[in-house]
Order: sequence, then structure tokens, then C-alpha cells
Amino acid sequence: MQDNPMQNSKFIVNLGEGSIGFQEVIIPDSEVGTIEYRDGSDVLPNVRKMPGLVKYSNLVLKRGIINSVLYDWFKQTKQGKTERRDITVSLLNEDKEPVVTWKMKNCWPTKYSGPTLNSTANEVVIETLEIAVENLDIEFN
Repeated sequence: MQDNPMQNSKFIVNLGEGSIGFQEVIIPDSEVGTIEYRDGSDVLPNVRKMPGLVKYSNLVLKRGIINSVLYDWFKQTKQGKTERRDITVSLLNEDKEPVVTWKMKNCWPTKYSGPTLNSTANEVVIETLEIAVENLDIEFN
């Protein structure tokens, strides 16, 4: 059993076609909506609350531009040829073994952001891809 919290600096992302390294990954938020209901025969003047639809924010991936893999996937969606993929993000321990894995289903790119270019900067050129997620599950190893 681990006594200390895990570090966030070792992780791997699998976009359904092999693993790719990223500088930053923002895991989607999960939210269960609330349905409020009250009918005229209720004695108390308050509403009942029931669980509703589950919603997820977008997965956000950031990395230095190496090739056109991320943009090509986004371009397919832009052209009406949406390719949905299952994506996993695994947090790794010091031995590079997965300790937590986020499994996302039916994912597709919704937004591509290119870099900000600056002739006086001393930085890596970063691209960002936002990905819609239909389902998210977390597996602790």
C-alpha cells in the first residue's frame, strides 16, 4: 500500500492507435445532473431531487508539435468523417507501471488550438486538442 500521494508527472495516453506522450492532460469532470420534480399532491412545499443524465467535460491534451497526428484526427471530424475512439490515460508509478487508469469511450475531437508563436521566446511549440467524451470510468490498479 502506498503511503504518499501519487505524483502527476508520469503518465501515458493511448488514443486507440498506440501510446503518445503529452506535456499536459486535463481529465474530464464528471457530473450527474439533478432532476427536480414536484406534483400538486405533495404535502411538503419542496421538490424531490432525482439523479439525471451524466455529463462529462472535454478531455484536454497538450503537447509539443511533432507531427500531424492530432490535427489529422481533428481534420477528419471537421470534414464530417468523425472517427470515435476509446482513450486511456494511465498514471504511472516510479517503475512505470499503471496505478490509475482513466478509460474514456466514444471520444472525438471538438477543438484544435495551434501554438502562440513569439520570435523572442525560448519555448517548445505546443498544440492543444480538446476531445468530447461520452463515458468515463476510473480503474485503480
